Amino acid sequence: MQTFKKVLAVIREYVLMTVGISMVACGVYFFEFLNHFTTGGISGLSLILAELFPMLNASTIMLVINVCLLLLAFILIGKSFGVKTVYCSLLLSLETVVMENLIAREAPLTDQPMLEVLLMVLLVAGGSALLFYLGACSGGTDIVAMIIKKFSSLNISKALFVADFLIVMLLIVVFDVKVWLFSILALLMRVLVVNYTLRSIIVSKYCTVITPVRHREALCKYITENLEKTATYSDHFTGAYQKNERSVLLVALTPRQAATLQKYARTLDEQIFIIMSDTTEVFGEGFEAPL
Repeated sequence: MQTFKKVLAVIREYVLMTVGISMVACGVYFFEFLNHFTTGGISGLSLILAELFPMLNASTIMLVINVCLLLLAFILIGKSFGVKTVYCSLLLSLETVVMENLIAREAPLTDQPMLEVLLMVLLVAGGSALLFYLGACSGGTDIVAMIIKKFSSLNISKALFVADFLIVMLLIVVFDVKVWLFSILALLMRVLVVNYTLRSIIVSKYCTVITPVRHREALCKYITENLEKTATYSDHFTGAYQKNERSVLLVALTPRQAATLQKYARTLDEQIFIIMSDTTEVFGEGFEAPL
C-alpha cells in the first residue's frame, strides 16, 4: 500500500509539472515570441541574441544556455532538483518546437498588446509558481533564482526579480521603447503573480480549538487518526463568563482538513469554539517548506 501511494504521488507530481510547463510553453510561444515581450529569463535573452545575430535561432540559443544551467544546478542543488528540471526543460523545448511546426505564426494573436501582456504573465507566472511548488522549474533564470534562494535569504519572487531585471533592461538595445515598457510592466506583474500564486498554493490553517474537557480525547483521536496530523493541548483553561474548565488544542492543518475538523466538532458539541487563521509558514513534518 505504501509503495502504491508513493507511485501515485510521483505520477501526480509529474502530471502537475506537465500542466505547469504547458502553461509556460503557451505563454512563451503565443505571447512572448510573437510580440517580443518578455519577463526576462533565457527566453528573453534568446530573443535579444537572435535579434543581434540573425543567423542564430532563438530556440537553439535557449537550448544551449539551458543545458549549461542544468549542469550547474546538478552541481549546486542536487540530483532530485536536476531530474525534475531536466524533464521540464526538455518538455518545454519539445512543446515549443511542436507549436512552431503545427501552429506556425508570424504575427501576434490579437492587435491588443495589453491583452497579450496579461495573458503572457498569467500563463508564464502561474506555470512557474506551480513548478516551484513541486521543487522544479522550467530552466533558464528560474534555475538561477533557485540557486540564489539556496545560498541566500532572498525568497523566490525576489530572486527571480534579481535574475530577470537586467535581461529586461537590455531589450531597449535591440527593440523599440514600446516593447521595452511593456516588458518592464510584464516583469513587475510576473513577480506579483508568482508571489500570490505560491502563497495561495502553500497556505495552511492554524487552528485554536477551545472545547469542553470531555471532548478533548475525541478531537485528538480524530486529528491524529482521521486527519493524520498532531496537536498540542492543555486542560488548564477556564472560561471567563461561565467559569467552566476548557481544553485548548493548537493544530496546523490544510484548508480542507480544517473544514473537515470544523464539521466534526459541530457533531460533538455546539459549544466547541474554533479560531482559524491563514498561514504560509509552517515548519515540520507533513507541511511544505515555505518558498
